Amino acid sequence: MTSSFRIPAAPMTSPAARAVAAATRRMYGRVPDIVPVMWHHTKLLRAVLAWERRVSTWNALDPHLKTFAVMASAASIGCSWCLDFGYYVAHGEGLDEGKVREVPRWRDSDVFTPLEREVMAYAEAMTATPPTVTDDQVAGLRDALGDKALVELTMMVAVENQRSRFNSAAGLASQGFSDVCELPLADAR
Repeated sequence: MTSSFRIPAAPMTSPAARAVAAATRRMYGRVPDIVPVMWHHTKLLRAVLAWERRVSTWNALDPHLKTFAVMASAASIGCSWCLDFGYYVAHGEGLDEGKVREVPRWRDSDVFTPLEREVMAYAEAMTATPPTVTDDQVAGLRDALGDKALVELTMMVAVENQRSRFNSAAGLASQGFSDVCELPLADAR
């Protein structure tokens, strides 16, 4: 798949743009498609990058559960770019890639624990339009995770909704980040 860029990529020709492109190439091996799209609005891009740096410091929620929730949300929305990049990030963090690969089809897979399934069901319920989260879901997760981790889980799903919806609307598609994982990229639903 390649991105169709409903919002066209901005030329990355200025010295600042070339520096950003070089930095992202060093970090990820290529420039993520979202960078030249957001380059149209550099103030917004800087704000998003600063926010993402802060989000990456949250640590109340188990990283596996966080990844499963984020990827379940991305799969629900159908953001192939987000799933592709999510596999790449999970690989870099040493998470269980076999489980990560199964997230888009978690309901049919036998690799997940009951808590992991609860987390992904919650992520899907939050992602639905309108959201379909129930009191029972929250109570079960609150008992299992505690308030702090539940708040983080809820915000991570909200953050992924923002990412996935922006990327989908902008026309971004899988960019091949998951190739380093040596796993086939699972299709979004």
